[in-house]
Amino acid sequence: MQGGLLPIFVHPDTGYFRYKEIRLGSRGDSYYEYLIKQYLQTSGQEPVYREMWEEALAGIQKHLVTCTKHSKLQFIAELPHGIGGPLSPKMDHLVCFLPGSIAIGATEGLTEKEARNLPGWNSQKEQQMQLARELMKTCWAMYAVTASGLAPEITWFEVDEADIGPSSRSPPMARSNNDKSSWEQDLNIKPLDEHNLQRPETVESLFLMYRVTNDPIYRKWGWEIFKAFKEHMVVKDGEGYTSLQDVTKVPTPQRDNMESFWLAETLKYLYLLFSPKEFLPLTEVVFNTEAHVLPRFNQIKFQRGWNRREL
Repeated sequence: MQGGLLPIFVHPDTGYFRYKEIRLGSRGDSYYEYLIKQYLQTSGQEPVYREMWEEALAGIQKHLVTCTKHSKLQFIAELPHGIGGPLSPKMDHLVCFLPGSIAIGATEGLTEKEARNLPGWNSQKEQQMQLARELMKTCWAMYAVTASGLAPEITWFEVDEADIGPSSRSPPMARSNNDKSSWEQDLNIKPLDEHNLQRPETVESLFLMYRVTNDPIYRKWGWEIFKAFKEHMVVKDGEGYTSLQDVTKVPTPQRDNMESFWLAETLKYLYLLFSPKEFLPLTEVVFNTEAHVLPRFNQIKFQRGWNRREL
């Protein structure tokens, strides 16, 4: 492990990492998400997971965060050849779990206003919240630039070549703009990536960001996404919703299959986005990667069965 980031492949016989590819999309996302959620679920009794989360987030900021050429939208790139190699300017929709996880990691489920009044609040947490806001905007832009108003499975970004060269980069500090026309210049969708599988990651983060910040923009974006889902995904007889073949077209070609996580996660998070904060408060529960609601444990004492060592 280098910079808190892990390659996505593990050899089944040796247990050692195989190859160098690093990404927070497919095959890599849940590891990072569970670092902070495990810490929160056990009410801070396992601080090693907080340490590993902070190391990973620092590595993400140093090695993976870059910005688009025109609008300066920040996104999480990939490292096909590991740290020290060039970035690949693509981001899976799966990566949109990250802004919400960053927000609950910085505040531990409190509102941002409440967390700022605690002694442990510092400039690092402010920077983390700013990154969460920027990434949330990028995830929304993935929806906003398409004809259907729905995001593709993968988005590619226009970048300056200097921003994706062999990594000696500093995290981008400039804030992005809100000009949709410049977003359209910066976001590209390849033919094999045009489909939408009814994924929940963006609306999950919108729910968490709204609960933490109380900013109504996240409800507004969530409502626009919900309307687009209803318009384009409902099947002909109105008795179900299907994934889509190409979000760049209207009418949007349908696939004739409904993913299980559409009901279990996507609609659940949209419902929670518009629910009162007293319903399943983030200070009392944690949502796992499949949106199951788990209580935070306060009375049970935990002792993990392993010790961390440097590799």
